[in-house]
Amino acid sequence: MSEIELVLRSTRVITPEGMRAASVAVSGGSIVAVWPHDAEVPAGARLEDVGDDVVLPGLVDTHVHVNDPGRTEWEGFWTATRAAAAGGITTLLDMPLNSLPPTTTVEHLRIKQDTARPKAHVDTGFWGGALPDNVKDLRPLHDAGVFGFKCFLSPSGVEEFPQLDQDQLAASLAEIAGFDGLMIVHAEDPHELDAAPHQPGAKYADFLASRPRTAENTAIQNLIDQARRLSARVHVLHLSSSDALPLIAAAKAEGVKVTVETCPHFLTLTAEEVPDGATEFKCCPPIREAANQDLLWQGLADGTIDCIVSDHSPSTADLKTGDFASAWGGISSLQLGLPAIWTEARRRGHDLTDLARWMSEAPARLAGLTRKGAIAPGRDADFTVLDPDATFTVDPAHLQHRNPVTAYAGKTLHGVVTATWLRGHRINDHGTLTHPTGRLLERNPAQPG
Repeated sequence: MSEIELVLRSTRVITPEGMRAASVAVSGGSIVAVWPHDAEVPAGARLEDVGDDVVLPGLVDTHVHVNDPGRTEWEGFWTATRAAAAGGITTLLDMPLNSLPPTTTVEHLRIKQDTARPKAHVDTGFWGGALPDNVKDLRPLHDAGVFGFKCFLSPSGVEEFPQLDQDQLAASLAEIAGFDGLMIVHAEDPHELDAAPHQPGAKYADFLASRPRTAENTAIQNLIDQARRLSARVHVLHLSSSDALPLIAAAKAEGVKVTVETCPHFLTLTAEEVPDGATEFKCCPPIREAANQDLLWQGLADGTIDCIVSDHSPSTADLKTGDFASAWGGISSLQLGLPAIWTEARRRGHDLTDLARWMSEAPARLAGLTRKGAIAPGRDADFTVLDPDATFTVDPAHLQHRNPVTAYAGKTLHGVVTATWLRGHRINDHGTLTHPTGRLLERNPAQPG
């Protein structure tokens, strides 16, 4: 066995077998053993005993809009990855749009990697983008290490990242299926959106009516049909409509290769609580009613929904106006996902092993990150240390992401991240962050997608 450098000890460690008192032995940035709590510390090893704080596997967030380069006034790799580290996230995957250029060619990927390399506080990988005119670029991007490809089925909100129609989706899916890649999809049907009532203004009810559940349901059914026909792997992004859960469950039972995520804002915020004019709550698809939220939690509990990721989509404050029709759509929550989810999960009878599965193990599996997502020998020594009973009130000015705008402002949340460890090095100690030590990640060629 390699010489042990660090032993991280807690009375509550979340392992694949459940929560237990344990001492986790680390060497060379990797976990080499999980010992009993009272195991003897080898000579020369440093002991870090966190008492009764819970040690979870470092969180993996596969849905982050960093917007760097090109829209760095919205966000950037320095600020986004600091927010991730402060929130217990040790690995994130950056979305291909809202940066300039978007990640739609190998050349654009290299620009983004060069931008991220000196700024990443956590390990960082990249999704590619699927556009109407870049089918020829998909395999080269795959070979260059992107983790899969994002597309929109309705307008993305930025002109340099146009949507795919059904024929274009089929062409991209066929190409991606040819090398067993993964397509991740913003699934809202443009025809259903066009048919919905559109009433600009400050009323949240009007905005909600403009993004009906039928738009998600129709797009998801069409995506499932395409995936079935082409034997393609697809992933539904940011599921908001609980109506789609039976469609997804039936497709999974049939063997269609479909997975699905949802987000903290859909699981913790409700349409009934959104004040008129409060455009910090605007996102697409939208935050829906409390009854819908109950069914999303049921979908998590029964496995229809695979994982929870942030969809951190920030902007400058001036883009969050009082008009829901014109305001930028996106929730800034990178640093707050764990406490937001834990606050609601504990109320509903879930435990921290559930959160580790939804927010670390499952997103790591989605992306093929075989060294992430679990406290087990052979995995990276990535840890999130949480005081689950402590509370705090969200002050946007104290968050690490670039612009102090968040739908969680003023909310009191359970769960304080006391430390974050990346490959055996503490990168966050009670909110004090180290210099950047994150690595750039590429898809493992030995793994699907």
